[in-house]
Amino acid sequence: MFEITTAVGLLLFARHPADVLLMEVGLGGRLDATNVVDKPLATIITRIAIDHTDFLGDTLEKIAFEKAGILKRGVPAIIAAQARDVLAVVERQAATLGAPLKIAGEDWTATEERGRLVYQDEAGLLDLPAPRLYGRHQFENAGLAIAALRSIKSFGIPPAAYDDGMVKAEWPARLHRLAHGRLVELAPAGSELWLDGGHNPDGGRAIAAALADLEERVSRPLVLIVGMLASKDCEGFLGNFTGLARRLIALPVPGAENGLSAQAVADAARNIGLSATSRDNLAEALDAARKLDLDPPPRILITGSLYLAGEVLRENGTLPA
Repeated sequence: MFEITTAVGLLLFARHPADVLLMEVGLGGRLDATNVVDKPLATIITRIAIDHTDFLGDTLEKIAFEKAGILKRGVPAIIAAQARDVLAVVERQAATLGAPLKIAGEDWTATEERGRLVYQDEAGLLDLPAPRLYGRHQFENAGLAIAALRSIKSFGIPPAAYDDGMVKAEWPARLHRLAHGRLVELAPAGSELWLDGGHNPDGGRAIAAALADLEERVSRPLVLIVGMLASKDCEGFLGNFTGLARRLIALPVPGAENGLSAQAVADAARNIGLSATSRDNLAEALDAARKLDLDPPPRILITGSLYLAGEVLRENGTLPA
């Protein structure tokens, strides 16, 4: 399915060319269907974490080798902050190919200073608004995007455009607060409903850190609604929320052939000390959250799977049917 849809996508992009095409790797990189472009403008490697171990290997170094397969001779490669051993793998592959690297913390920096994003590289400094996307990790993501754009000299993007990018960027299902819609109406009165498609331990750490920051600003009991695939490290993901979440409500991922049952997710949560129950669907899960009768009304996060996130957006009416 992925190879076929990638081929169809490339055909459509060729027939209707955009100014820029950003292609996200499906799995790994070295053997991925997207890795057929011989001379991209740039390649980007975000922070490498443990995921898809059955295909990519069971260590960060093995996964890094697969990710580094997207590097191309003479093409600038922008690399997010990595563990030293991981970076060494990428650097070896880059040296073999002759791919110039731009590495976070060495060739460029992006830091939060007084609520703003300060980016600096050899070309100078940008003092930008904070990213509209919520969470400390989005400062790192924004820095990576800026570094990639500034490495492509032909673009010549003016500083004002970076300002616009910070305040206008949208990314559904990434710490996405749902302000209205059918599911919002089913949530407890006065509650907050958030959505994030994170599904691995590293993603869970970023989400939990962002929720901890929210808790410091406005304290509310946190309720998790979680569905996950069987191929994911359920306990590793959920372990980030111990001591933070008041209650977990598990449900199956709609239509997923390899999804964990709601009971399996609830059992995994209990194994690591989270109070958990299970329901069959989103409406029942939100009804269970309503019956908790929490004061103040809870902050509800639906998470654990991008497939679940897509279903949430459809059911809420956030995306067209």
